[in-house]
Amino acid sequence: MWDGLDQYQFFESILFETFGKAVEVNDARFVAGGSINTAARVLTPEGTFFVKFNHAEKEDMFEKEARGLALLRNTNAIHIPEVYGYGKNGGRAYLIQEFVENGGQHPNFWRTFGQSLAKLHSHTQPFFGLNFDNYLGSLEQNNTFYENGIDFFVEKRLRPQAGLALYNNLIGAELYNRLERFYPLLKNLLPTEAPALIHGDLWSGNFLINEHGRVSLVDPAPYYGYREAELAFTHLFGGFDDEFYENYQESFPFEPHFEARIPIYNLYPLLVHVNLFGRSYLPPIERLIKRYVGV
Repeated sequence: MWDGLDQYQFFESILFETFGKAVEVNDARFVAGGSINTAARVLTPEGTFFVKFNHAEKEDMFEKEARGLALLRNTNAIHIPEVYGYGKNGGRAYLIQEFVENGGQHPNFWRTFGQSLAKLHSHTQPFFGLNFDNYLGSLEQNNTFYENGIDFFVEKRLRPQAGLALYNNLIGAELYNRLERFYPLLKNLLPTEAPALIHGDLWSGNFLINEHGRVSLVDPAPYYGYREAELAFTHLFGGFDDEFYENYQESFPFEPHFEARIPIYNLYPLLVHVNLFGRSYLPPIERLIKRYVGV
């Protein structure tokens, strides 16, 4: 851990790089930044900033995050914090954003959240994927375009994560082969829908209640994919009110029997969590595969 002087020098240096002028740091407090990055609330006469930084193992991570934030913000569907700059300084990669002041929850918070997410998902394009790759956590996310959503889901989401888990001995060859037997079944299990622009990592830790009592989304991993996969992920760890789902459904209804498809879509984030955090995330994967392909 740095001493206070080193911290201030780092923040003032990256603020100078970003704004092209000296910006005095009056105060800097470390805040929650997830499992990958360190984060700080940096108070200056020019405003309060949220700064994330790491040791630059993946130098393009913050560049991709900034592009993803801009993509979502440009839809005007939901509040996304402004990005002021990113780069590398003294062996550390950094991202400087608008600091979202925490406010009390507006009485219509969940209703407008559901409606706003439905509005985001109404943005579409002809292909599944995105015109640049990005990251989910610290794992690379390949967004090569596919016309067919199931092919994209298998080839660019499920199979790469299962292969990585196999390579790292987090799953055995038996489960990997059973997953391979499961993939062809998806054409009869998932509905046909147009690609939707999704946040890509929407769990309760990645939305904030801003000073207006409305939602602000952070830490995205966006692409055009199955919107149902986004909503399925919100069920994985909880934290979303029933009113959120009800108002989303009113704005942009799902095909029937969405609830039955939730475990299928959550194969992707579960495999990601296996690769990031270990085998404790395997049981729901094994239950799903047993249900569809047996033992």
